[in-house]
Amino acid sequence: MESSLAPLDCLLPAGNLKFCLLILNQPINKGHFHCLWSKAALRACADGGANRLYHVTEGSQESFLPDYISGDFDSIQPEVKEYYKVKIDVIVTLGGLGGRFDQIMASVETLFHATKITPLPVIVIEECSLIYLLQPGKHKLHVDTGLEGSWCGLIPIGNPCESVTTTGLKWNLTNQMLKFGTLVSTSNTYDNSGIVTIETDKPLLWTMSIKI
Repeated sequence: MESSLAPLDCLLPAGNLKFCLLILNQPINKGHFHCLWSKAALRACADGGANRLYHVTEGSQESFLPDYISGDFDSIQPEVKEYYKVKIDVIVTLGGLGGRFDQIMASVETLFHATKITPLPVIVIEECSLIYLLQPGKHKLHVDTGLEGSWCGLIPIGNPCESVTTTGLKWNLTNQMLKFGTLVSTSNTYDNSGIVTIETDKPLLWTMSIKI
């Protein structure tokens, strides 16, 4: 089978080659960089390549955020790592709540693993449902986007929650225990204040409906 490729198509303004741009920890040619960045379908940095990206885009870094930074992070500068780390507020997973029940539970269990991997919140969305694992402490959820459906719930997955207090729900909890066989907060809804607060002593699964 004969293959066909125009290697320099990626540098042509009118080129139609679909490619991923991988930036390494090597000096960057600015002319090539801007052309390649503007056309790349995916942009990634390998470890110290993030340093190169950060410095070559000095003054306009907000316009040049990579899709991925990977590696063992032994050569990325601490201030560069911190800069790119804070550019993400939350990790959104699309899919994982439909089909087989055992696979749905695997998605829930993955949220527990995620707390050991990243400090970022992780939410899972599919069709009309969303789940988000709340860590022990106080949480404020804004529920005034207009995309909220009619129901929401608090599920004590993995362990009982000895003390849960909420505001902003139609049926609030005050230092109540949530535990399978005792009480699980399902089919709840909002009080129209636009904000739900939740204080829990153990990990607690928040779930809510999405208008579709």
